[in-house]
Amino acid sequence: MGTTNNQLRHIAIIMDGNGRWAQKHGLPRNVGHQKGAETVLEIARAAKEMGVKYLTLYAFSTENWKRSPEEVEGLMNLLRNYLSRNFKQLAQEDVRILFIGERQMLASDIQKQMQHLEQTTENNKSATLLVALSYGARQEIVQAARLLAEKVKSGDILSKDIDEKTFSDMLYTKGVPDPDLLIRTSGEQRLSNYLLWQMAYTEFFFTPTYWPDFTKDELKNIIEQFQQRERRYGKA
Repeated sequence: MGTTNNQLRHIAIIMDGNGRWAQKHGLPRNVGHQKGAETVLEIARAAKEMGVKYLTLYAFSTENWKRSPEEVEGLMNLLRNYLSRNFKQLAQEDVRILFIGERQMLASDIQKQMQHLEQTTENNKSATLLVALSYGARQEIVQAARLLAEKVKSGDILSKDIDEKTFSDMLYTKGVPDPDLLIRTSGEQRLSNYLLWQMAYTEFFFTPTYWPDFTKDELKNIIEQFQQRERRYGKA
């Protein structure tokens, strides 16, 4: 099979393996999360350098709320620090930052930091970083269906006029192209309730590397493999 030169606009990543990385090194789980947070900055910058216009990172799922209170609190404090420091660095590098998910479940101070970053970066053009926080794809789809039902009930639209575009516009990712490539680290091979609607034709790559050890070079290698794949979208 020859080179297909696939267009790569949007990469989605499931950042998995922080806890197992910590266990492997004999460290507390939250140290793994701290190391993983450092990787976020490195990979966001690398993707931008490689011309990727959209990067979506699965940072915290709705299911993650079921973890121990100590681990959740540690993650929230790490997020507070990241919002006030690392994301601000990306903002200064012309990266637009958006957050997707059920943000009302997060603490009010975190919500305010998120809103501030979105507002101050809305005109940045070099790349867009979407961070999935308190996110679940099934919940997103249910919410979109509910919003459309309300619009039909109020007479704003007719049910017969609902199509894929109309539905997509009700999702958190309105205006963002669907991911071309999904990367999941740590060796797990499942979607974990992540961008289920948006990834109908996404190419998947699963790597055994734990997220804290994921590097710019591995990202580059995966992108090169992606370029060799033939994307048929159901055609022969």
